[in-house]
Amino acid sequence: MAVIVRWTAFSLSSLVVFPSPSATARLSLPGRAFSRFTRRISLAASAPAYPESGDPTSSKVLLKGMEFTELEKWVKSQGFRSGQALMLWKCLYGNNNWAQSCDELAGLNKEFRKMLSENASLMALSVKDVVTASDGTRKILFTLDDGSVIETVVIPCDRGRTTVCVSSQVGCAMNCQFCYTGRMGLRKHLSTAEIVEQAVFARRLLSSEFGSITNVVFMGMGEPLHNIDNVIKAAAIMVDEQGLHFSPRKVAVSTSGLVPQLKRFLRESTCALAVSLNATTDEVRNWIMPINRKYNLSLLLETLREELSSKHKYKVLFEYVMLAGVNDSMEDAKRLIELVHGIPCKINLISFNPHCGTQFKPTPEEKMIEFRNVLAEAGVVVFLRLSRGDDQMAACGQLGKPGHIQPPLLRVPERFQMAV
Repeated sequence: MAVIVRWTAFSLSSLVVFPSPSATARLSLPGRAFSRFTRRISLAASAPAYPESGDPTSSKVLLKGMEFTELEKWVKSQGFRSGQALMLWKCLYGNNNWAQSCDELAGLNKEFRKMLSENASLMALSVKDVVTASDGTRKILFTLDDGSVIETVVIPCDRGRTTVCVSSQVGCAMNCQFCYTGRMGLRKHLSTAEIVEQAVFARRLLSSEFGSITNVVFMGMGEPLHNIDNVIKAAAIMVDEQGLHFSPRKVAVSTSGLVPQLKRFLRESTCALAVSLNATTDEVRNWIMPINRKYNLSLLLETLREELSSKHKYKVLFEYVMLAGVNDSMEDAKRLIELVHGIPCKINLISFNPHCGTQFKPTPEEKMIEFRNVLAEAGVVVFLRLSRGDDQMAACGQLGKPGHIQPPLLRVPERFQMAV
């Protein structure tokens, strides 16, 4: 696959690489230049990395890239009944089968299996490695057809909840300054099948050890709403009652704040929304999350107030990664209370997970508790989320493998230079 890499003329630009010789883009971070990137988001967000047939040289259809209605239509186009489509769907996602090959399609008639072996593919990913952290967290490395590697994390919990954290892209274009994945730049969007199959593989590989996998979070590699078409479709497959049957309340899609795509997600998907906030002022958020230069805090939060006003019992989850000396003061806590006022929400305070080359330091646990108590005393629903899997680079903000060419780090505001 030929790839063109091009840097902008600005010294503080971020690298974005798309998997097509003609599809190059750039993330220009300072000032008005950032708007050039955000105008491209609407064009790039819906483009899959390659068609839902898996290998672009193959004529076979990739079954896990289709919702049930699409699968049913395709099965009927091959001369078989709708009932066969439902049996196939349950082989892929239900009945504790999670089939990866035609040999595992128990109960389907011989002619139907023969047709599938000739015209369909059941796999979009292959397992490269499974790494176990000291706390039992698993990091699964998958290889894609083009050789790219993505990472998926399975997090067990003593309270009977097991969460799979799926990736939506190879790399990420957002260049959040505290995130290791952001050091990669964007390399490609994942297809619907590549997203869905992460959850299928997690159940197949680990359900016998962990019990039922109950939750899915789109918080792995990538900005999910930058790949919104494939993410909404993948989430719909995950919550299908005849398939993986996750509760929509237990499938959460995270975003750094792409406002137009956020609106669309809230209107089209029944799943939960998580918003990475991570700052209480535009000054700080402009620095650590450059997307804020296009969609600032006021616009983001007012959009949530408007969109959630008509959604009964819906709460957005705000994620707040705590960075020592940057966003963890008691003044930040008080501002955060004001910022989320009127928005039905919960807040996760997340411990920062260091990685090589990072400028930031984690907030001490005792200060995180103090910060949490200020929020709780004001009536905010708030939780502390300490690191899981960090000794194997499986924790929040640690996924991926940057190459030799990386997006430059942004200039640190003068008053925060001592903190980093």
